[in-house]
Amino acid sequence: MEYLLFSIGIGLIAIFAYIIFRTATLAHRQIPSISTPREILDAQALAGRLGKAIQFKTISYSDPSQFNGIEFKRFIEFLEQSFPKLHATLKREIVAEFSLLFTWEGSNDKEMPILLAAHIDVVPAQTDSGPQWTYPPFKGHLADGFIWGRGTIDDKACLMGILEAVEKLLQEGFVPRRTFYLALGHDEEVGGFEGASKISALLKSRGVEFEYVLDEGLTITEGIVPNIAKPVALVGIAEKGSVYLEFTVDSVGGHSSMPPKQTAVGILGSAISKIEQNPFPPRFELPVREMFQTLSAEMPFIMRVVFANLWLFKGLVMKRLTADPRSNAMLRTTAAPTIFNAGIRENILATGARAIVNYRTLPGDPVNEVISNTQAIINDPRITIKLLRDFKMDSLVSDTASRGYHVLEDVIRQIFPDVVVAPSLVVPATDSRHYSTLTRNIFRFLPIRLGSEDTKRVHGIDERVTMEGYAQAVQFYLQLLRKEGSEIKD
Repeated sequence: MEYLLFSIGIGLIAIFAYIIFRTATLAHRQIPSISTPREILDAQALAGRLGKAIQFKTISYSDPSQFNGIEFKRFIEFLEQSFPKLHATLKREIVAEFSLLFTWEGSNDKEMPILLAAHIDVVPAQTDSGPQWTYPPFKGHLADGFIWGRGTIDDKACLMGILEAVEKLLQEGFVPRRTFYLALGHDEEVGGFEGASKISALLKSRGVEFEYVLDEGLTITEGIVPNIAKPVALVGIAEKGSVYLEFTVDSVGGHSSMPPKQTAVGILGSAISKIEQNPFPPRFELPVREMFQTLSAEMPFIMRVVFANLWLFKGLVMKRLTADPRSNAMLRTTAAPTIFNAGIRENILATGARAIVNYRTLPGDPVNEVISNTQAIINDPRITIKLLRDFKMDSLVSDTASRGYHVLEDVIRQIFPDVVVAPSLVVPATDSRHYSTLTRNIFRFLPIRLGSEDTKRVHGIDERVTMEGYAQAVQFYLQLLRKEGSEIKD
């Protein structure tokens, strides 16, 4: 017995020592921040032009008949007037009538080009019911240090920020060493199948390949990442796919006074309940693993112990992360019922019911497996499942050891020296997936700061960005273009 207890004690000491060793040797992955001279920018003028950009109702609707092409053409004319040097110097092509592709030729054709992407369109802004906007969503109002309006975050701050940076560099006579492409799609909010997709096809037909693509995506989060006191700049190195499944059930109907054991509404409602009660299993995919490996070194000691030893604490970590919808979405393929239709009158049994469920899939989850797993969960032959739309284009995981990632990390730290930089997974879809055949590396990052309350403003009420924050975004694009486009010195 004494020998057994001694052996157990030695084993526990060895495990404890191993835990401490792994914690102590956890690598600090943040590069030093180097002080960089800032450009002198007129923040008020920048904000004014972004405010004017917001005034154009470049809205994408699910119903194509609502599309207002005149507003998009007016916005294109506004860009011509706002950025004259850019339009006089860069080659501009209009793709699919409303999307734009700019080519800024470099002096060295041996350097691989880089693509900067953004999108022109925005989602509708509901104003007829519910909470009201502080300022009208399409006025581009400047007040309280903010630029207010639909699209300030998603995605005109990105679009205008890139163009502002290019215009300023051209005014200074800057000639880039490498070629830059600027791709501005017009229908990202409804899938990008007319805009970014056709821009990508055009570039592919010309044999263009990029060192990397930079699109919108994650931001600098403030007070959002648990156990990290500093702001965290999250760079998306992959994104989830989006799949829509339609569920239908038929019934004979009849008078509601003589209902069958289960009505069409009941059958489909039960199926939807099963879907919600049986989520897909969580797992640590590479982007999320890399995020925690990077951030754990910045956490308090106890949390470093936990994340440095996931072999022991994985279950505990999973339980905590899946309890929060934001982190849960990063760990599993999610299912969100979004539409349910049935019945025509309160005393008539519905002859059928229909529901739509939106699945956001982790990289590597095939659509056919999503459907088969859902069929197994429902296990009801009365329900027909149909693939309605598949926006799932396999998202490769970009390489954090690549030169492109290190350049982005360096520029972020130069412009935002107080932040921690980490790779992560983008949960919403972006236009960048359409460019996956043109490059090995796609990075998704919007250089603005957002707090927890600000995240609710994206596609929500009172979307806004600070004037100071927008000026910093322009600084970021200026520094990136300078760094990637400067001549090599002997």
